[in-house]
Amino acid sequence: MSVALIRAGIVVVALGAWEVFGRLANPLLYVPPSAALPALGRLLTLESYPDLGEHLLLTLREIAVAYGLAIAAGVGGGAVLGLNRLLGRAYGPILAALYAVPSVIWYPSLMLFFGLGPASKIAFGVLLGFFPIVLSVLAGIRQVPATLVTVARSMGARPWTVFRKVMLPAMASTMVGGLRAGLALSVVGVLVGEILGSRAGVGYVINYAYGLMMTREYAVLALIAAAAILAVDTVGALVEARVKRWAG
Repeated sequence: MSVALIRAGIVVVALGAWEVFGRLANPLLYVPPSAALPALGRLLTLESYPDLGEHLLLTLREIAVAYGLAIAAGVGGGAVLGLNRLLGRAYGPILAALYAVPSVIWYPSLMLFFGLGPASKIAFGVLLGFFPIVLSVLAGIRQVPATLVTVARSMGARPWTVFRKVMLPAMASTMVGGLRAGLALSVVGVLVGEILGSRAGVGYVINYAYGLMMTREYAVLALIAAAAILAVDTVGALVEARVKRWAG
């Protein structure tokens, strides 16, 4: 309850400061919350953008495909590197170094290769979501006590049983943390890709509103996108906490 009250207080203070600053600044560039509410109503009633629903569905499909591919590549790659110590020691540091490189510098190449359609946005979402997943799976496998695996095998446990009963509980917390980060980054990758260069999607609508100086609609769309990312991360946090209780 105390944490919730502190968070609510931060939100109230931030909205109050935004309202005061927005009223004092240039109204063409800054919009107070009181002026953004009518714009939110026009967006929800599809008055501002009649085809907003189509853009939203496209973005959701791109995120789903990007995250699914990031999971497949990340979990598969992390398992290969984690179960093969030689490959893990050879490629693990390379992946960590590539993860430190700002991913946005790769987007122009992806856009040139895949074009302005959904493929480049999906590829960018996969790129951002892949690294935390593969590194978390690799770290999770490495932290499994080797003695437990040895004891399970000596007692006649089959490989699938060893993985399900010994390795999975030991690496679950680390792996789910990576999956949570990968989900948030896949969402960010798709939205950023749409903003940087796209002909459809929520990011395209945000960039369209910004280009036409539709400041109220732009502010509302940006806040909705930020709230969606926070909601996704909150769901991931709840799942992560549940998995940690199961693993513990």
